Amino acid sequence: MQIDPQLSEFSDLAFRSAESLYLLALAISLVFYGMVRVGADRRRQRAEELEKLQAEHSARATSTAKVTVGAGAASDAADSDVADAGEITGDDIEPDFASFEAQLPERLRSESVSKTLDRADKLGGITQSLVWLAIAIHAVFVILRGLATNRFPWGNLFEYVGVVTLFAMVVAALMIRRKAMRVMWPWVLTPVVGLLFYAGTKLYAETAPVVPALQSYWLVIHVSTVAIGAGIGLMSGVASLMYLLRRKYPKGEEQGWLGTIAAPLPDATKLDALAYRTAVWALPIFGLGIIFGAIWANAAWGRPWGWDPKETVSFITWILYAAYLHARATPGWRGRKSAWINVFAFATMVFNLFFINMVVSGLHSYAGLN
Repeated sequence: MQIDPQLSEFSDLAFRSAESLYLLALAISLVFYGMVRVGADRRRQRAEELEKLQAEHSARATSTAKVTVGAGAASDAADSDVADAGEITGDDIEPDFASFEAQLPERLRSESVSKTLDRADKLGGITQSLVWLAIAIHAVFVILRGLATNRFPWGNLFEYVGVVTLFAMVVAALMIRRKAMRVMWPWVLTPVVGLLFYAGTKLYAETAPVVPALQSYWLVIHVSTVAIGAGIGLMSGVASLMYLLRRKYPKGEEQGWLGTIAAPLPDATKLDALAYRTAVWALPIFGLGIIFGAIWANAAWGRPWGWDPKETVSFITWILYAAYLHARATPGWRGRKSAWINVFAFATMVFNLFFINMVVSGLHSYAGLN
């Protein structure tokens, strides 16, 4: 099979470009994340300060009413009009909200808080745009890698990581469309950038034909299905991690450095729903990939299942995803318990991706590292 060196070079350039754009998007998303936290803190402090000023105003108004009542009671000339003065309350004196605003520190005034949130919103939009641009270039890398070798580009661990992260980012970009959910980007981009960096530095393989064992149409069917399931599972696992952190530090009760990190996160209910919706897709797709692998194994090795390390850990991962969905629908297991199962499923998937491929020898040892 002839290799096109020019297309191979362009594919490598696309990989580096996508990696750089993801890194830039991560940096901007971290600034965005911090500004959202600052804006939320200032909005909370503003509400507290306004509440204090209103309380002080009400106290002064009540005091004024009591003085008026006392003066009326002491006067021998009191008549019905003066008696009515005894009904004066703090509510009869309209609060001057403009004066409240003027008494606030500059950073807590309405205009200042709005500017902070507007700047944060712009950074969130820039992050979203950079992510879509990076996804497009990431897809170009995958396409050019395949064209350079005249095959589907998932014949080694470097290419597989590239495909899994591409699917994960497409799923993430589709799920994180609303402005309120953009604070999730640092959590999604961090593992993706880490995976791509590791793939590009430690797992990189020159463009080359695949080994004879992988020269089958089942490579496309099996690996692509597993990669899609794994990409969706990555999103689900990250959502459960965020959910656990938000549950530990509910809105308004954030304490310590972990509480500071959790402050900008969406409501725990939304994060739990996101983890569930993605896991609902990850389970059947990943399971279908395992079935396709068994069919391919039967054709290639004469048996559908042999408890190879890769097969075994993949099956355990699928069982954990099934257990998560079952637990989430079971009273007494919803919430933290089911979320931890989803996190364990995510951990086994990462373990299968790296440790099994790189350390353990087996029939699936195609990474070129063991």
